[in-house]
Amino acid sequence: MKQREIYNCAQMMELIQEIGFLPLLDSGIRGFSAEEMVADDCRYVLLPDGGWDWPLWKWKGPIITESNCVYGKFFAGKAGFISREWWPDFCNYRRHLHPAPPEGSIEETILYTLHEQGPLITRELRAACGFNGPKMRSKFDGYVTRLQMACRIITEDFIYPMDKHGREYGWGWSLLTTPEQLHGRGSCECPRTPEESFDRLFAHFKFLLPNASDKQLLRLIK
Repeated sequence: MKQREIYNCAQMMELIQEIGFLPLLDSGIRGFSAEEMVADDCRYVLLPDGGWDWPLWKWKGPIITESNCVYGKFFAGKAGFISREWWPDFCNYRRHLHPAPPEGSIEETILYTLHEQGPLITRELRAACGFNGPKMRSKFDGYVTRLQMACRIITEDFIYPMDKHGREYGWGWSLLTTPEQLHGRGSCECPRTPEESFDRLFAHFKFLLPNASDKQLLRLIK
């Protein structure tokens, strides 16, 4: 994959559509992340007043809402973007690896809650599922991450708290939903078998990242 410098949100959207897959931060493969592709002016910087600026971080919401892509923790538990062109194959293979949660499981409860109540930020979803006790936050986050890896939960947008002046601040909260709710049930349908989807995914990643090892590529796909 040809290395390039990205200077704005629109260029990042174009890149995602062009290559199909893009982890947000370090993917374990040198150069293959949005963080490494942005120009220096778009990287994280601490400000003299103790604040911070990170244009790439602020692009996440617009990329999700304005471009034809899906966002979630898809790559070894780390977040990234997938174009809608490649989503059916990726979803097809991942759901084959991670079948629907069994009846009565916590994962099923999480998905049912999202289906019944609509998009929720993580803390709202956690409370709705009854995970209010001590040390429950990290345990619940683990279930949500596994459901994202299984392509059953995605991020619809980011919600930011407001200060007294009406300005957004902080890192933002993921607004979680299911791909069927956001993009329709047909978005997850694929005409190929899971094995055919895997072969197509592996060939594409091999083309994008010819210097990566098979082990590194499989880590992205599985």
